[in-house]
Amino acid sequence: MHHSSATAERSTVDWLFLDMNAYFASVEQQRQPHLRGRPVAVVPTMTDRTCCIAVSYEARPFGVKTGVNVGLAKQLCPDLQLVEGRHEHYIETHHQILKAVESVLPIEKVCSIDEMVCPLAPPDRCPERAEQKGHAVKQAIFDQVGPYLRCSVGLAPNRFLAKVASNLQKPNGLSIITRAHLPYRLHSLKLTDLPGIGRNMQRRLANRGVTCTRQLCSLSKPAMRELWNSVLGEQWWHWLRGDEIGEKPTKRQTIGHSHVLAPALRTDDGARAVLVRLLHKAAARLRKEGYSARHLAVQVRYLGEAPRWSVRVPVGYTHDTPTLLRALITAWDARSPGGIPLQAGVTLLGLQRTSTLSMPLFAEDQQALQAAETMDDINKKAGPNSLYFASMHDTRESAPMRIAFTRIPDIESEMGG
Repeated sequence: MHHSSATAERSTVDWLFLDMNAYFASVEQQRQPHLRGRPVAVVPTMTDRTCCIAVSYEARPFGVKTGVNVGLAKQLCPDLQLVEGRHEHYIETHHQILKAVESVLPIEKVCSIDEMVCPLAPPDRCPERAEQKGHAVKQAIFDQVGPYLRCSVGLAPNRFLAKVASNLQKPNGLSIITRAHLPYRLHSLKLTDLPGIGRNMQRRLANRGVTCTRQLCSLSKPAMRELWNSVLGEQWWHWLRGDEIGEKPTKRQTIGHSHVLAPALRTDDGARAVLVRLLHKAAARLRKEGYSARHLAVQVRYLGEAPRWSVRVPVGYTHDTPTLLRALITAWDARSPGGIPLQAGVTLLGLQRTSTLSMPLFAEDQQALQAAETMDDINKKAGPNSLYFASMHDTRESAPMRIAFTRIPDIESEMGG
């Protein structure tokens, strides 16, 4: 009896990892029927000097891939269809996908705009039931969002291996790794197929004589700790054996600010200006602490009996002030005015470490970044409130702070397939 239960445990899987295939390009093919079945590259602007930020599977046999210069991509694939990226479309579709997945399984964590991880309930952990759930998730996306949005699903005893499994078969794959498959199932993979081993780590491993996954899997726990020079090495030792261990330390849930309005600011214009100011402050904190937000919540309390106004807006995952400002102003303009405003507040919710997200670098982001760096330089030299967005005028004293942007990671190192 004991033997059979141990065998059963070696074949169970606890996690489903879902990775959308060629996500931005697929969204465009779903939205624009004339692009279906054709090689497509999504670009930040319609110029040959920029690079492809997403590429459909039809373009890949020509050697066109993410990060390739557009001029070169057109030479490699003369029939390439270029589409200017529209981030709001990808965010809207992302929310439709979340809803479709959650009709089948709860989502434990949204890892990026095109990746998520779901826990499997005990009855669904045997391989047959887990695979049925994997197919059901795919079918839900197909039916509820569209047939051109394909995904690869990985099933495994821990999140790390579920992500590895999701990469084994692309596009539209479903792969399973159980403890019984370990370590042999990993031996055929390159070290860089393992999430978290980039070029620098690969070089470091090679310097210690580890050049293939088989060697990595055979290392002892102390050797792994020494290789990573931290407890992370021990986590890797467990991850490669199917153990679930060392999920991130407890993270911050929200960042927000609220402010009781000075009597002179107790008007709609005053409340709006203070909300803009508070959002600048919250967004700067968001970036400083290394997070991106999935939702923006805004609220205004009024004097007397007037009902409070509050709204919650999806913003994808962003830490970019102009994007958050656009969401705030859109929500503000759509509200029904009510009463004399007394207190205003903004909260950024659904926080995720920016380093774990793969976000595209659009042209407008580059412009925003350049503008922000200019503001930073001037504010550094001339004092914290010398330069600011025009919509903050007259509220500089009500929530004083400096506008600071952090660097957006460059596209080629951040975007996966």
